[in-house]
Amino acid sequence: MSWAGKILRVNLTTGAVTSEPLRMDWAKEYLGSRGLASKYLTSEISPKVDPLSADNKIIWATGPLTGTMASTGGRYTVVTKGPLTGAIACSNSGGYWGAELKMAGWDMVIFEGKSPKPVYLSIVDDVAELKDASHLWGKSVWETEATIHKTHQDPLVRVSSIGLAGENQVLFAAVVNDLHRAAGRSGVGAVMGSKNLKAVVVRGTKGVGNLADAKEFFKVTAEKKKILHDNAVTGQGLPTYGTQVLMNVINEVGALPTRNFQDVQFEGAKDISAEAMATPRASDGKPHLVTNQACFGCTIACGRISKIDKGHFTVENKPQYWGASGGLEYEAAWALGAANGVNDLEALQYANVLCNEQGMDPITFGATVGAVMELYQMGVLTQEQLGIDAKFGSAQALAYFAEITAKGEGFGKEIGQGSKRLCEKYGHPELSMSVKGQEFPAYDGRGIQGMGLTYATSNRGACHLRSYTVASEVLGIPVKTDPLTADGKPELVIAFQDATAAFDAAGICIFTSFAWGLADVAPQVAAACGPEFTLENMAKIGERIWNMERDFNNQAGFTAKDDTLPKRLLEEPAKTGPAKGLVSKLPEMLPKYYELRGWDNNGQLKPETRSRLGL
Repeated sequence: MSWAGKILRVNLTTGAVTSEPLRMDWAKEYLGSRGLASKYLTSEISPKVDPLSADNKIIWATGPLTGTMASTGGRYTVVTKGPLTGAIACSNSGGYWGAELKMAGWDMVIFEGKSPKPVYLSIVDDVAELKDASHLWGKSVWETEATIHKTHQDPLVRVSSIGLAGENQVLFAAVVNDLHRAAGRSGVGAVMGSKNLKAVVVRGTKGVGNLADAKEFFKVTAEKKKILHDNAVTGQGLPTYGTQVLMNVINEVGALPTRNFQDVQFEGAKDISAEAMATPRASDGKPHLVTNQACFGCTIACGRISKIDKGHFTVENKPQYWGASGGLEYEAAWALGAANGVNDLEALQYANVLCNEQGMDPITFGATVGAVMELYQMGVLTQEQLGIDAKFGSAQALAYFAEITAKGEGFGKEIGQGSKRLCEKYGHPELSMSVKGQEFPAYDGRGIQGMGLTYATSNRGACHLRSYTVASEVLGIPVKTDPLTADGKPELVIAFQDATAAFDAAGICIFTSFAWGLADVAPQVAAACGPEFTLENMAKIGERIWNMERDFNNQAGFTAKDDTLPKRLLEEPAKTGPAKGLVSKLPEMLPKYYELRGWDNNGQLKPETRSRLGL
């Protein structure tokens, strides 16, 4: 069995750090990472808890495949009750941190209470202790990592930390590891900051042993890596262009949300695309993109490493940003770009770098700026209030807002609350393009109908990583479905939601699902953990996780009324592209979704659903 078999519990209030055995009965039912951490969280906190109070808990968790030779086995999740939404929050990150925790001999770390002063947790194999972080408070993620490496005199120590955004309770603050990999959404970094927890530092030298059938595991993981290698998306598209390959594709299908979802196609998409990143600049003859990069154990290597043009207005007097750094992924490029009508690639990269450096989710940040620009366009917000002329398309305004939001200065404090609270404050709640308080990612539910249902029903608020129906509706994976129809979408969304939960729980990257189905994951988990992890059991684990999360949200106060979309998507037809004239067909899809899920008309689990899933 490839679980480490123990968890670390840290009481920040008292300073006690204790080890306890992993509940193996729960591991069999929820597997690990997202599933198992959510089970611990929902069993230990009240659904009504204030996310930023000492009574909330926050958990770093790995899966049974994390740290193994399974491809992409470097993932970890941060699970808590999210301050942006008030719903369950589970944010997933890659890089090397997750594998390091597993190799130190731990499945997860649970933090409870609140430290009276800034601290960080240091884990070196079996030895775990809280250390003073007063000297780190006020530092960026980058400065924090550098200082910790120097203090520990070990370049291989891995750091998961917050920057100024988390300290300042920006409600979409991220937890960042390896400088630019992030548990990005729902404000997990703000919870960390509320507890005066600056970083979790880990060094593991034990490796991962105890595979149920080591010989079979080596054989099956090699077979599955070949499938990834031979696939057009995971073997060619993502390594070459990263997720940014989608910019022109989604624009062409008429589902690229533009200027706060006023339009579904962006005339500047080609300027901020993967192809543009790879094209030499006129200014210095060098492309924006330097190379690709892989996380631990990954055979896909979709990460981008980029360099900003030294002469660009954002960095011309800031040499600290001239080096190679984490580059634009599709969601960030969309949120910072098309969502605001900005087609200046260098400005997008600058804002993205600030999000990495200070620990902010670029999706919620960019989408909130889009709402600000629309309020400015309407005359609701003024230049005097904002500190800058913030019309759609302004790269200057984007860069300025990124600077002041991370630092919590001026109007940046309001942007740091997210678009739902901001739009409500200024009298236009309908302009927040969000579900349950979390902003949409880069797909318009009018042009890709399955994504509208995905957003409305997602347990952590609007999200593409909970059911990526784009794979089927646009890319034809695993089968091609029509993006403009509601037919079959409830079934499709449920299949994606349950499978994704199982992938996450295993501790692998969801990008493998472009080439793998659960039938490819199950034998890897079975070889690592035991023969009971059949395809059927893995599917049930995914369904169980989804329903557990839903049940927690219901108890927290969410109802069927929250499974909706902004008026704009339901009432304003798309103006251009293949979806011209269409609105989201959510009202048609939702009742069928509830019925298939085994929920009542109020979106609550029926007794027989509970019983079948053992909830």
